[in-house]
Amino acid sequence: MNSSKTFLCISNYFKGNAFLTALKKQGNKVFLITTEKLREKPWAFEYIDEVFYMPGQDLDWDMDLLLKGVGGLMKDHKIEAIISLDDYDVEKAAFLRENLRIPGMGQTTGRYFRDKLAMRMRAKDAGIRVPPFAPLFNNEEINRFADTVQAPWVLKPRSEASANGIIKVHTKGDLWKHIDELGENRIYYLVEQFKPGDVYHADGLQLGGKTLFLTVSKYLTTPMEISQGGGIFRSANIEYGSEDDKAIKKVNEAIMNAFGLQHGASHTEFIKCREDGEIYFLETASRVGGAHLAEMVEAATDINLWEEWAKIENAVAKNEKYTLPKVAKNYAGIVLTLSKYQHPDLSPFDDPEVCFRVPLDYHAGLIVKSPKQKRVLDLLDSYAERFARDLSTSADAPELKKFH
Repeated sequence: MNSSKTFLCISNYFKGNAFLTALKKQGNKVFLITTEKLREKPWAFEYIDEVFYMPGQDLDWDMDLLLKGVGGLMKDHKIEAIISLDDYDVEKAAFLRENLRIPGMGQTTGRYFRDKLAMRMRAKDAGIRVPPFAPLFNNEEINRFADTVQAPWVLKPRSEASANGIIKVHTKGDLWKHIDELGENRIYYLVEQFKPGDVYHADGLQLGGKTLFLTVSKYLTTPMEISQGGGIFRSANIEYGSEDDKAIKKVNEAIMNAFGLQHGASHTEFIKCREDGEIYFLETASRVGGAHLAEMVEAATDINLWEEWAKIENAVAKNEKYTLPKVAKNYAGIVLTLSKYQHPDLSPFDDPEVCFRVPLDYHAGLIVKSPKQKRVLDLLDSYAERFARDLSTSADAPELKKFH
């Protein structure tokens, strides 16, 4: 019996080489669809059977062309699974699965992992604490929100990744000014109360609707702060077994159950509100976290999220047993910034705890690991100061013109 399966992976961004490699090493056929713009990127070509390129990027893709292209591929290949490697590809993969009747996450469940309005409504229905929010469909509902929920508020695009496009507002007049500026695009936004506090992320692996692995980390500077004002991104995993660790793991479990993620990777964000000490759900994604958080998680736990996700997909497709490797309990953290140099010199950062250097042009980034949490946090503080002084620059966030 031939145990090889055929996987079709989609990515609009250059990421997931470890996933593609692990999938191929399990004896499978691996196809990749990406954008023409990424043709020159160093994809793991030796582990990919064929790469197909779409004109344009992300929202520019012609979905009818994509569907017919995959339909043509299926004449000679039985595709067992379609995998989205990035946030922006979740809808595309769900659209293909629905049309071609391939098992996996459909469009309804996919919305819970892409549409911030759908995920808030689902979480609220499931009794999970979320900041007060309102869609921007109905003027009366918006006015009621503004009159009853204390400012400041944030206007958030419903389907952007990270903190792209978020607008912070402090008055009802300001809120309406921004809504009017959005025009007919207001339907792609929601308004939510801004909760001051610490933002955490939980990065996990699911199989059979159960959480196999989860590690909780805290943003020392949040993605929103970075996207709004530049600066230096930092995150580190929190103390194992601490109150926050247990509380966030409990809410994460409730989210996964309510949203119906059966198998794969997840990246979920929470805020611990400074005013009431409660944990609030912010958003989730059915993918590995970006900004090199996967390397940080691996440094702390010895679990490579991309590889293990690929092995889970392989086990599901072949109806085989999957076993998680032994999980380590070290501490790790990342410090990352836009750099004014194309190839910044990071050689002065030579502490033995440095275990990864971010290989991106015009970025300076390091991951450190240690058995001691304090050592990690002290290094991140020290490196952030040195980055700010010697390497860091900022860039304006791109304006949103198209919406998912």
